[in-house]
Amino acid sequence: MILKNLKSLGSNTSFIPRSPKGMNEEKDVFGAALWDYHCTPGDQELITWTSLTENDPVPIGYFFRNFDQMPSIEQKAMELSQGKILDVGCGAGSHGLYLQNQKKLEVTGIDKSAGAIKTAHNRGIQRLHQQSIFEFQGDTFDTLLLLMNGPGICGRLDQLPHLLEKLKTLIRPQGQILLDSSDLIYLFDENSAGEKIIPANHYYGELEYGIRYRGKQEMFPWLYVGYDLLHHHAAQIGLYAERVMEGENWDYLARLTMEY
Repeated sequence: MILKNLKSLGSNTSFIPRSPKGMNEEKDVFGAALWDYHCTPGDQELITWTSLTENDPVPIGYFFRNFDQMPSIEQKAMELSQGKILDVGCGAGSHGLYLQNQKKLEVTGIDKSAGAIKTAHNRGIQRLHQQSIFEFQGDTFDTLLLLMNGPGICGRLDQLPHLLEKLKTLIRPQGQILLDSSDLIYLFDENSAGEKIIPANHYYGELEYGIRYRGKQEMFPWLYVGYDLLHHHAAQIGLYAERVMEGENWDYLARLTMEY
């Protein structure tokens, strides 16, 4: 397997998972980093790496960004968000705070990380649940947000239909799912016939993702899914997908709605 531009994956903050499905709750490395920065803002860094990339430091302050600091895809998602909101993998609550405080929308945040939930609560998010989206039930929403590569939480491509099925149960008839992801095909070189040289034993967007902070670390499976594949799987369960916009780093924002 030949790869190019390996460093670009780790250094692009739009790729960073903020709510890893495989998180060890005892370690909660991500949550500890968020809470530490919230209590004492500084130059703290989260070290990230993947099965395709080397160590890359990410300023923890990035997870506390305001609207003006968000990439264009996230700003567009904020613009399109309406009604009652569920922010899946809410992290430190940056998206929810904008929607709650600036757009005056009802926002519920959900995250497996206890540290993330504590941080989001202390920053002012009013409705929060510490649990997996796969376990969440009892309410429906006008907008589901899965930003910063939201589909990654399912870990593997064969789990994507399961995630989409779950999300479908949580949206109202006229509701929407707003999510972003990236097609990693750009990372792979071509052979003499112009064909991409990609793994034969698994989907090339399936990675192992690692994070480290203050001596503690964890790894978990993480999925990046190309738009065409997302569109295909959405259609299989009766969701219509449209690509709203493309970002500057091989990423895209998609909007999923119920088919009629």
